[in-house]
Amino acid sequence: MNKAFVKESEDESDDDEAPEAQLPSGTRNYMTRRGHAALRAEFEHLVKVERPEIVKVVAWAAGNGDRSENGDYIYGKKRLREIDRRIRFLTKRLESAVVVDPAEQRNCDQVFFAATVTVGDAKGIKTTYQIVGIDEANASQGMISWISPLARALMKAREGDTVRFDSPGGLRELDVIEVRYE
Repeated sequence: MNKAFVKESEDESDDDEAPEAQLPSGTRNYMTRRGHAALRAEFEHLVKVERPEIVKVVAWAAGNGDRSENGDYIYGKKRLREIDRRIRFLTKRLESAVVVDPAEQRNCDQVFFAATVTVGDAKGIKTTYQIVGIDEANASQGMISWISPLARALMKAREGDTVRFDSPGGLRELDVIEVRYE
């Protein structure tokens, strides 16, 4: 097989971050202790377990001769690039992290980062969200990024307030029922 068939294209992006994972310029990288621990654990696993295993496979495959037709070598090198890219991304995120402990929040009646907020809509449906860092966000688990439209609308709200925000379905109103820090 010719090297032209296995070489990565020149126009392939080498960005460390997907556009949806980028922080707005000039903002801090807030995250909860749980989110910071998860990123740290992923970083440690990549550096101490996954990368050394792939390096062994690539070294073994390189010793087998013709690398242009060696699937273990080609896949291993590609996987190493992916791991190294993720390690660089995690290193940047962990270095710029501002870890916020919700237990240390003094103004507990108002919504700030790491708050758990229960809201209700006009139909009486109650939903609970926790405002977290962008790397921790998972809407299906009720964890929303602090830069999301809903979280921005909730910031500084108090129990009993009504907030308005633009959602993909149009303008929405939600009543703040409870604010707590866990």
